[in-house]
Amino acid sequence: MSSDNEVLLDKGKQNEPKVKVERKEGEPTSAFKGASWAALLVGVTAYLIGLYNATMELNEKGYYFAVLVFGLYSAVSLQKAVRDKDEGIPVTNIYYGISWFALIVSILLMTIGLYNAGSMVLSEKGFYGMAFVLSLFAAITIQKNIRDTQRARERD
Repeated sequence: MSSDNEVLLDKGKQNEPKVKVERKEGEPTSAFKGASWAALLVGVTAYLIGLYNATMELNEKGYYFAVLVFGLYSAVSLQKAVRDKDEGIPVTNIYYGISWFALIVSILLMTIGLYNAGSMVLSEKGFYGMAFVLSLFAAITIQKNIRDTQRARERD
């Protein structure tokens, strides 16, 4: 008897119109926003779990953590500066240059650190490198999504 009631309830739900939330023009889809946040969460979490489980000295762990934070900040800063410049928002050349410099330095610090890490096997170096790149890419994408969403909502 209970299965008959469930069938009736399911039929009632099928006839109800589904509410579709409309996106503003230029706003990223929810799926893209979610994928970006998931990529950042996966990249940073994997990187930090790898650091926590690593057999390296605490000062080495601190180095790799600082490089991650520096890289994330510099990537978002550069994305903002590039986007501002593209949209005609004034950006000083010194800020634009420092943003590029900071991102390049963070990538170089990661590369040099992994190259000189004699205690790490090659697969571990690859793991840290890929988690770092995934995190940087995701941070840039999230910054872009936030800005696109804000801009789309300001139009209305």
